[in-house]
Amino acid sequence: MQYILIPGIAWFVAQSSKHLARLFGRNRRVTQSNPRSPVLFSGGMPSAHSATVVSLALTIGYYQGWGSPLFGLAAWFAAIVLYDAVMVRFSSGQQGDLLNRVVRKDYPKLSTIRVAHGHTLPEMLAGAAVGAIVTFVVIFATR
Repeated sequence: MQYILIPGIAWFVAQSSKHLARLFGRNRRVTQSNPRSPVLFSGGMPSAHSATVVSLALTIGYYQGWGSPLFGLAAWFAAIVLYDAVMVRFSSGQQGDLLNRVVRKDYPKLSTIRVAHGHTLPEMLAGAAVGAIVTFVVIFATR
């Protein structure tokens, strides 16, 4: 159960803290084009993707062993997700924003597309830190 619960808590903490970041002037890039609840939007500070996969890998490492094949798999999975969040999704988010500006300017009758924003490097690193901190706090608080 801890393999679902601990990463779920890390996701919730990271995703919920986006609202706090927005109150302190962060996440304007993401929230300007996304009026929905900050608990639901993608992108921004901190990365909930990063928090979740780092938490999952650390949870597996702690309970299954740092040398276990399952931890190795989870670590590579986390590395791929972290790379994707910063490199691929961030770029596609920028392209989506540009496309929406063109549509609003040149084709005002068309509706804009939903843009899934990726993450900057600091957003990804903050998410990874949230995932690690939450994981070890939960593990050591429940020992």
